[in-house]
Amino acid sequence: MVDDNTGVTGIDRRTYLTGIAAGGALGLAGCLGESSDEFEVLHGWTGGDGRAAINALTSGFEDEHSDIDANFQAVGGDGNVDLNATIMRQLTNQNVMSSFANWPGKNLERYRDSLMDLEEDVWEAEGYKEVMQDRVIDYCTFNDKMPVVPIGSHRMNNLFYNTSVFEEVGVDAESLSSVSDLMDALERIDQRTDVTPFSHAMVAPFTGLQTWAQILTSQSGVDAYMNFIEGNGDRDAMIDAFDVLQEIRENYIPGDASSIGYTDAGQKIIGDLGTDQPPEAACIHGGNWLYGMFRDDDSFNYGEEWDWIPFPGTEGVYFYHVDSFVTPTDNPTEEETIEWQKYVGTKEAQIEFNNPKGSVPLRTDIEPDELTDFLSMTYDHLTDSEEYPPTIAHGLAVEPEVLDRCKSVIGNNFQNPYNAEDAADGLLEAVSQ
Repeated sequence: MVDDNTGVTGIDRRTYLTGIAAGGALGLAGCLGESSDEFEVLHGWTGGDGRAAINALTSGFEDEHSDIDANFQAVGGDGNVDLNATIMRQLTNQNVMSSFANWPGKNLERYRDSLMDLEEDVWEAEGYKEVMQDRVIDYCTFNDKMPVVPIGSHRMNNLFYNTSVFEEVGVDAESLSSVSDLMDALERIDQRTDVTPFSHAMVAPFTGLQTWAQILTSQSGVDAYMNFIEGNGDRDAMIDAFDVLQEIRENYIPGDASSIGYTDAGQKIIGDLGTDQPPEAACIHGGNWLYGMFRDDDSFNYGEEWDWIPFPGTEGVYFYHVDSFVTPTDNPTEEETIEWQKYVGTKEAQIEFNNPKGSVPLRTDIEPDELTDFLSMTYDHLTDSEEYPPTIAHGLAVEPEVLDRCKSVIGNNFQNPYNAEDAADGLLEAVSQ
């Protein structure tokens, strides 16, 4: 389908314009012309845990399929912004890649009419419906197709902390069961040490959005969060959560928070272990990809120099995040792409990727000793938590246009100066349109 003067094939004008607004005008990869016959996979893992994970995954694939000339392209950027813009530009210019990394669920709306169906050739052929968790099968089903294969899951509601800082001020992390407890701990750290209590990145608005979602859930429950993403949010509860986020941002975060990204914020928890230089920050909220980052430092060990708890007040909750590989239609290398997607779903590939990434496999047949200790525990939580709300900042909970509006609300109303009421009203409007 070609609509208006955009030259868009298989993507409606609204989706096209959303993609361009998200960054397509930045001059990223993709040029006019027909799709090449090269097997090309795009992803956003350019450094740290992500680079190690994708390298392990692609090396395993190349070892098994040496006959396929593969081109794995890394496109970096916070929250997949640059990757999504590159994908959109190539698709709209009919320069279709073989596959690309992206979130499943409602995020796939941006590619609604440009997705290949893998249900018969991959899901049924490999028996993946029998070995993948039911929840992820639902998120991988879109528009009566199964265009993606999941590679791993992150839990979002974690609070990682430097054990030496908590011990120095006498904070028992396990006793923190509410946002109020957390705020008391941050104040104690602020008063008794020179360490920043709460590391946080503000260069992109998604970090504020995801932290606000954890505070809302902690203070008002999973139902309050689910009601919000479904368009029926409790305004007072939302304002209360913004008030807490404002207090954290005004009193407890790094002085350079507005200019740093997530990786730099995580690094502040580690410090310089080879010297007497203490860590710069005591704790950080985020997905368990931070574990993948922490384990890169051989001197920063789980259970010794760092540990974790569920974000206070969210015990028994697994805030659900999924990474996957998506297959576009009009695929230039259909046979090779099917082989790639079959490999992504294998037990071997899921272990190869997730151990260094800090995420956990979506298959049900993984043995605990095939994962690191932290990930084995996380895998148990993936299978036996009480509730699994979908992450808002990473594509599962709301459609791309809604997510863009939500991030704009944070950027416009909650990056300092702060306006809790306007931010709450903006989010309510964003999810209700």
